Amino acid sequence: MTRKKRSRGVGSEGPAVFREKSTTQVDVEARKSQKDKKRKGLKSGNRNADALDPKHYANGQKKDPRLGSKKLIPLVVEKKPTTKKERRLSAEQELDMLENDAQLMVLLDRIEAGEKLGAGLQKQVDQKLDRIEHLMGRLGLLEVEEPEEVIEEAPVRKGAKTDEDLLDQFENMDLDSFGKE
Repeated sequence: MTRKKRSRGVGSEGPAVFREKSTTQVDVEARKSQKDKKRKGLKSGNRNADALDPKHYANGQKKDPRLGSKKLIPLVVEKKPTTKKERRLSAEQELDMLENDAQLMVLLDRIEAGEKLGAGLQKQVDQKLDRIEHLMGRLGLLEVEEPEEVIEEAPVRKGAKTDEDLLDQFENMDLDSFGKE
């Protein structure tokens, strides 16, 4: 690579001309050159430029993309019932609510009057009655009908002895003579 020697002589552009400028002109040119230097990357505030789209206008207001969900956050955590007694109270409340359900009462009155309900209403009545029965069972309010125990005697085979005969034989057995034979 050849080295070009610089000379102090007048170049191809000619001698430098000195122009006097006011301070305001110098400031304006300096600001302009600084702006030109800065504009290399994305526009500043680019994330906010999307908010100007007409899609994001809702009821005449601009939507700020920096804002997140509008879902309310509860400040006080409600305590869930943990003990059996507390759960029983909630079951009692649910049972009370179901028993005082006006719509269920109207439907039951219609059934008692002999009116046929549609499949959907009948299914709804059945579900509510099943739930009431389940809650009453959990709370111990349901009267459980115990089936009467029927003792069936086994058929007597020929040569087989009944339980009473076997018991009499056991009681009358002579244990002293056992094992001396």
